[in-house]
Amino acid sequence: MASNIGRFSTATPNSEAPAERPAEEQKPPELVYGSAEEFLHEQLLPTYVRDVDGRAAKWCLEWYFHPEALSRVEALWRAWEHLRLDGATGISVWFKDHADHHMNVLLDPRGPFYKCDMQKHRDPEHLEPKKAPEGWFPDVRALPV
Repeated sequence: MASNIGRFSTATPNSEAPAERPAEEQKPPELVYGSAEEFLHEQLLPTYVRDVDGRAAKWCLEWYFHPEALSRVEALWRAWEHLRLDGATGISVWFKDHADHHMNVLLDPRGPFYKCDMQKHRDPEHLEPKKAPEGWFPDVRALPV
């Protein structure tokens, strides 16, 4: 016997309600791309085409030597893999919230590739901040909950 009360229902084993598999049995969707690099070459750069002239936009052919670029391309890939599953607006959201944002930063002439050009990679200069005086930033993991 099944009872329906508003949005809630209880179904008996003989009812025709679809059987749900426990969460541990549900497999996550398979990835389309196996790595951020594959995503970059197969999806991102073929679809996100810009004139990279070194003045208005820059890119480094050895982009993988730039930690920020690695992180941003990885983020773009992971977001794309997740949002592609939304058949309604997922890819639009990916472009608006992810691709446009991260690619504007990556291609910016003052972005992570600021010292590079299309012929030569040059290592970026990393910020070397001083450490704050002892006790200014206590380890919150050690604080009582």
